[in-house]
Amino acid sequence: MAVELGEVQMQFAKLIWEMEPVGSGELVKLCAEEFGWKKSTTYTVLKKLCEKGLFKNVDGVVTSLISQEEFYTRRSEEFVEETFGGSLPAFLAAFTSHQKLSKKELNEIQKIIDNAVN
Repeated sequence: MAVELGEVQMQFAKLIWEMEPVGSGELVKLCAEEFGWKKSTTYTVLKKLCEKGLFKNVDGVVTSLISQEEFYTRRSEEFVEETFGGSLPAFLAAFTSHQKLSKKELNEIQKIIDNAVN
């Protein structure tokens, strides 16, 4: 599931995830306040995100089909796959070549590795 979102769609998605379940009328008001959008703009962007499989609008109530955490997990996996051929070690090597990890970060990574091994 490769879902590409522009900056505007991403901000809108974050708003929905934060407020869900949210009535579509309330969403229109929130978008007018947050983004200065008209009703038609809100519904157009909502429709596009529903078509991408992120949200649904049933009987005027907007809810997510995929959590924000799952969305970011999938995007991260797609990034590693596309950029590093799916190699997590290659990603970590590239990431750490320009940025030193703190002791806390190293401990957190070690915990992840330990949990994956067990």
